Amino acid sequence: MDEAIVAGVVVYNAGEHHAAHDAWEEEWLELESGTDDERFLHGLIQFTAAVYHGRRRNWSGARKLARSADEYLAGLGDDYRGVDLATVRAYLRRLGADPEHAERARPPALRYQGEILDAADLAIDALAVAAGVVAEEYEYDEEVVEHAVKYAREEAETARSRFRALLVDFVNERDRRGLVYDRLRDHVRRHRRKETDVDGLFE
Repeated sequence: MDEAIVAGVVVYNAGEHHAAHDAWEEEWLELESGTDDERFLHGLIQFTAAVYHGRRRNWSGARKLARSADEYLAGLGDDYRGVDLATVRAYLRRLGADPEHAERARPPALRYQGEILDAADLAIDALAVAAGVVAEEYEYDEEVVEHAVKYAREEAETARSRFRALLVDFVNERDRRGLVYDRLRDHVRRHRRKETDVDGLFE
């Protein structure tokens, strides 16, 4: 679950408020209803939805989701599973009382273990989740991302992985994401061609 949590936190902090919930949803659906972990993920999912609707001036949707998310998160610790819920709850209460607050102020960053994380902070498994949900959200070829993750794992022992660096930029760089994806796709194609060439030598 920790990989899904930090992946969603990073995707949210990259400004992808809608896509963030996809990092948590599969884990949430597997949990027993009413448990602390289920309420935690359900609350985070509704929190990101409230932010998403507030940023799009859907005031009634933002208010309803903010109040519901606050109810799900009630009773959980201020740093439940490492996530700063005190700040989340304060924002939800403000949004629930005045949804137009979303237009006047940026939503809070999510903190994990006291830090505002971005994709560069993620281990490869969590980075794979983050890049996958971003690819799905924007209908990039998910197979390209899966291959890039595979190659990043293979390069993990080297001083610097170009695939890892491109996956980090793919998650973090909203304004350049299309360009980053093109470079990532090109590197994946070249790497796959090399693999095919090598395999052909031994057939």
